[in-house]
Amino acid sequence: MRIIACSILAAIALSVALVMCFRWVPPPTSAVMLENRIANLFCEEPLTSTCYQWVDWESISPHLLLAVVAAEDQKFPDHRGFDLEAISEVLEKRKNADRMRGASTITQQVAKNLFLWSGRSYVRKGLEAYFTVLLEMLWPKRRILEVYVNIAEFGEGTYGVWAASKTLLKKDPASLTREDAALLAAVLPNPRRFKVTHPSSYVAYRQYWIERQMEQLGGAEYLRNL
Repeated sequence: MRIIACSILAAIALSVALVMCFRWVPPPTSAVMLENRIANLFCEEPLTSTCYQWVDWESISPHLLLAVVAAEDQKFPDHRGFDLEAISEVLEKRKNADRMRGASTITQQVAKNLFLWSGRSYVRKGLEAYFTVLLEMLWPKRRILEVYVNIAEFGEGTYGVWAASKTLLKKDPASLTREDAALLAAVLPNPRRFKVTHPSSYVAYRQYWIERQMEQLGGAEYLRNL
């Protein structure tokens, strides 16, 4: 029992130290990127290589920062990691056998993409909730959003705003227009299905919708509240 207790305390201490470290230090990679690299080692035909480079907040177009909030989590500045209303809606739709939609906040997505493996299990969901609470306690909202746009997958093997801007749009991250930002945010639900370079009619509609949401949020001024 003493060994188990010490192991649990050590794991908690390590996780807190890791989260605190990444509050100031740019993550060199993420759990999702590591999975991709490891998968490549065991494939006869390697998968798409990983493209990733960190970009500081000041070097990212405010349009992109606003677009991902408009697309993924409009309650981001106000919640503490969990959108309880969205979770309630998902549970209700599950009862009625309706089509499911995600209820993950930006903080939850950072928690699972940065620290956890892919897949679905109660253990993983529990750890996701744990890291979500840690992030909300130890990081400011601006840092959570900065890390999110740096590790989110915008295309197969394309992680973060730098890789997406350079490889998909041939631009610098700071030069992204509102239309560019909305297009990148439009593929986030499933970047391996939806393509920035060959947007489907659905992606084009979603891009238009995101642009309208960005206007309703108040434009770049909205980010000053983070």
